Amino acid sequence: MLKKVCVERGGVTAGWISLDAADLGLIESVYKKTLHEGEERLMLAVLESAVEDFQKYVLARKPRGKQLFQHAEDWFLEKDSEELFSFENICETLGLHPGHIRKGLMVWKEARIKMLSLHAHPASPPHKNAVV
Repeated sequence: MLKKVCVERGGVTAGWISLDAADLGLIESVYKKTLHEGEERLMLAVLESAVEDFQKYVLARKPRGKQLFQHAEDWFLEKDSEELFSFENICETLGLHPGHIRKGLMVWKEARIKMLSLHAHPASPPHKNAVV
């Protein structure tokens, strides 16, 4: 990290880093880009965590799991939120389409529920004496 910056033409002297004034814009843009990329990584981590909770706890039976699922589902379904880390703001920042993600999650949820009900109530095997 730079400790001292002196704006003038030149090089490095006595611990001072000298920069041309034109280089300051470049340094600021790199610094802002790094901050922006850090925010995007954080937003992606929030999105990944919500998807993980949604998928992990979709069929939860314990109150804590149900709560985590419901919180994630509500977050995905919320629209027009002004919060920086709302689902729609994260999607906009990352260039994702929130409607497609919502639809995919809801289709996935219905498939998991249907699969659970099929496993809970398997079809009865045909009777030995049944005429086919």
